[in-house]
Amino acid sequence: MLRRIVLTASASAAALGAAVTPAGALTLPFPLPLLSTAGQHQEQYQERDRLTVVVSETGNARTDGRYELECDPAGGTHPAAESACARLDQLAREGENPFAPVPADRMCTQQSGGPATARVTGTWHGRPVDATFTRSDGCEISRWQTMEPVLPSTRS
Repeated sequence: MLRRIVLTASASAAALGAAVTPAGALTLPFPLPLLSTAGQHQEQYQERDRLTVVVSETGNARTDGRYELECDPAGGTHPAAESACARLDQLAREGENPFAPVPADRMCTQQSGGPATARVTGTWHGRPVDATFTRSDGCEISRWQTMEPVLPSTRS
């Protein structure tokens, strides 16, 4: 999306630069916004990261429920907000999208991690999030564990 914005801004600037100006008028190029480097939190997002985490069927009544997670600064009703935000920041620095689904063509072990499910919705790094997590096979179990402590540990 950022690429699309930069391309649109560049095309607009070129079109305006090509427009006929009154005689003697000075035309200056329009400044484009600076792009931040990967892994750094982009300051252009005025709103904090806000996620809603709904967890069910973990087998532990203390971890099932609905949690609000806010980052930058950490807060909300999530029981481990600071460590959850730190984990999301770590995954972002590693260039991973923690909410991406398992690719359909990935080979996964056929094992069950139990009936636990989680749904994460909201906004993270300025992007909408709507992700579902299960423990239905080896890939999904690994994906869940990668998201701990955003998602609760289901290990005893």
